[in-house]
Amino acid sequence: MEALIHHFTLLSDQALVDKTFDPSRIEDLMRLFEVDSYKAWAALESEQQQELEEAEESLRQAELELDRDMEWGMEEYRRTLEEMERMEAAELKELEEKAETARRTGNLMEKAATIAAKRHIAAAMGSAAASMRSAWKTAAGNKVHPS
Repeated sequence: MEALIHHFTLLSDQALVDKTFDPSRIEDLMRLFEVDSYKAWAALESEQQQELEEAEESLRQAELELDRDMEWGMEEYRRTLEEMERMEAAELKELEEKAETARRTGNLMEKAATIAAKRHIAAAMGSAAASMRSAWKTAAGNKVHPS
């Protein structure tokens, strides 16, 4: 473009000095300006198209990376969830076993208390019967004659 401007300046100077100057030479130069402008425009459009394609490719790559990261995150979440469910199941099983042990212990303590209560009642009954027999014997041995 600078060469064309320089050439235009020379032709302009020549047109001012030379009376036989052919104006078609300036028209030819103007066509060269037009061609150069179209070339620059085409080059700019080509450059913009290339930048657009690069940006689209970069966007596709970013989307793929985001998809991979999201899939990895979801897989990690699933693994964590499964692990937590396994831990919950193990803890629940442990609690159920402890509850069953406590229930059995409670049943055994109830049976032991029932047996102890029955023995206590039997001992009390035996003691009462022995006291009654002793009282009868004492009462029968200390009889006063009514005379």
